[in-house]
Parts: sequence; C-alpha cells; structure tokens
Amino acid sequence: MSSPPVDTGPTVPAGFAAALIAWQRLYGRNGLPWQHTRDPYVVWLSEVMLQQTQVSTVLTYFPRFLSRFPDVRSLAEAENDEVMALWSGLGYYSRARNLHRCAQVVVAEHGGEFPRSAVALATLPGIGSSTAAAIAAFCHGERVSIVDGNVRRVLSRLLAFSGDLSLASAQKELGLLAQALVPKNTAGDDMTAYTQGLMDLGATVCTRSRPMCERCPVAHLCRARASGSTDQFPVKSRKIQRRHETWWLLLARMEQASGQVLWWLERRPARGIWAGLYCTPVFDSEASLLVNLAVAHRGQVRLLEPVSHSLTHRELRLQPMLVELVEPTAAVASGEGQWVPEGNLHAHGIPAPIRALLWAQAQQPVAAFQDPEPAR
Repeated sequence: MSSPPVDTGPTVPAGFAAALIAWQRLYGRNGLPWQHTRDPYVVWLSEVMLQQTQVSTVLTYFPRFLSRFPDVRSLAEAENDEVMALWSGLGYYSRARNLHRCAQVVVAEHGGEFPRSAVALATLPGIGSSTAAAIAAFCHGERVSIVDGNVRRVLSRLLAFSGDLSLASAQKELGLLAQALVPKNTAGDDMTAYTQGLMDLGATVCTRSRPMCERCPVAHLCRARASGSTDQFPVKSRKIQRRHETWWLLLARMEQASGQVLWWLERRPARGIWAGLYCTPVFDSEASLLVNLAVAHRGQVRLLEPVSHSLTHRELRLQPMLVELVEPTAAVASGEGQWVPEGNLHAHGIPAPIRALLWAQAQQPVAAFQDPEPAR
C-alpha cells in the first residue's frame, strides 16, 4: 500500500518570468528618471525614496535631491540639517537619517563604491534585503528577487500562499519561493525587466483592492484568481494597532520692526515621531501648553482649526494655538529653541503638516487679544 502524497507547499508555475519580462517591456513603467542607469547611488536613492511613498510624490523630490547631492560623496559630506530639509515632506524621516549615515559608511569603509552583491549591500545602514536585491539586480544583473510589500501581495496571490505573513517564518518561506521564480538564464537586461516587472505588476495591476486581473500578464498562472479568492491573499492575521492622540502645538510668531516675521522652533528628540526635525513646541494638553508659555509674553493668542495627520501606527489630531509675541526671547519657559525667519523655513527639516500650518498663517492677522484659560 503506497503512502499518501506529502504536501510540499506551493509549487512554482512555469513560464512566470518569461511572461512578466515580456509584459514589462511592452506595458511597464519605463520612463522614470531613475531607470536606465546602472549607477548604484541613483538606484539606491530612488529605492529608499519609494519605500512607503507613491511614485508621483518621489518624482518631485528625486531630481531636487539628486541635483544637490549628485553622488555618494557629496551626500556623505553634507550637514544633517540640510539633508533633512531636502527630505522634509517625504515622511518616514528615519529613511533620511539612514540615507545620510549609509553614504558616510560607503565613503569611509568602501572607498565611495557600493558593494556589488545583495548580501554585502544588506549590511549597510538602512538597506534591507529587498532594497539590496533591487540594487544588485538593476546595477549588476544579480539573480536575486526583491520581496517588498507589493511583491509579497503578487506572489501570495500567484501561489495562493497560505502562510501568515505576520510571521517571520512565513516571510522567509515566501522569500525562498520568490527566489525560485527568478529566471534561470538571464540575458542582457532580463533581470532589470523582471525586477521592474514585479514592482510594476504590484503597483499598477495586482493592487491591494480590486486587482485588475484582466490586465495581468500572468493571470492564467494565478491560483488565487482560478479559485476566485484574490481578496483572501496575502494572509496577515496581525493588524496594525493605531493609537489616537491629540497634540497641542504652540505656533509662536514675532514680527520685527523691519517687518521680518520669525517663528519659534525646537528640535525634536533624537528618538520618536519626527526625530531630529525642527518643530513647533508640542504639548499633551492645552493646560500644559499655557503653563509652559513664558510668563513674559503677553501677546495675542487664538485657537486654530485642528488638523488630522496619519502615521503608520498613530492618528494624530494636531491642535494649533497661534501666539503673537512682542519680545525676542524664548517662547516657552524651557527656552530651548530658536527664532527662524519665515523666509528661511525651507532650510530646516520641518514635518510636512507643521510646515503647512506655518505657511497657512504667514502674514495672517491675529484676532484681538484673549487672556487664555486652561480648558476645563
């Protein structure tokens, strides 16, 4: 009597790589400014910017950043504040800090040359396995698969992969399957087209909701589509727990006799939300803000409309309070900050919602003085 067959998990469908490469060359994204180059610096910069950020947004920041820092040495030698200022608005600011640190390591420890293999690249600050694979594949044709969030979704559906991607073990298993799908014999720019094809498929066709299966070049191979279960993949049981917080912001403004407007900014702590960026003082309540407002300041004060801002794990309700000051001293009792001319705000790394609040109030008149009382 023969033994029952052993379930070895998903098998790799034949023809996937060839179909994907052909589709990418005809219908994929081929006109982006960081494509058609084998310069690891350019590819690395684009890959870091594209993490958690839409292509349309990166298209605005990428040329400006590359113009100021055209190579890894110029980035390594830059002041951190200038790097953060150019990054301001892209969000996920740890990327910018790691970018700067990585450039310094490449110059100091690798003579200004990025390592060639994905394994070696992944040892650099801020370069994870998927970014390392992208650099190695695009620049050196290495047969290694990227496995970012979009690719996990594509492959989970293609293979009807039932592993829970909340778990590291399932992510590792899917990574091995992704590597098995890489074309065995690559010629010319096949690895470039394959790698870009994975990105394009996840971003434009195999989307999170309502995937366009009728446009998919590998729909005939997709097991989730065959069973009508694309909405069940990828499997991820652990959901992000989002916290809701209210932050009270002190927008302190002073207009000098010359007409120049100054804003009071403080550097955020080295760890946490907006780490190391310049920001208005932040308080956990209106009462705390008013208590910390320097006694010497008797200006005009009013509440502004609150602003909602979403982060990966938090929903912030930003409640700004605008205060018009008359003396060039500290805006808060601690005094640990600086007055920044309105025209120089662009030179400081400021979180996008804070920058928007400051510019919205630029040159706006302030309502008649109100003696603030703590909220009851």
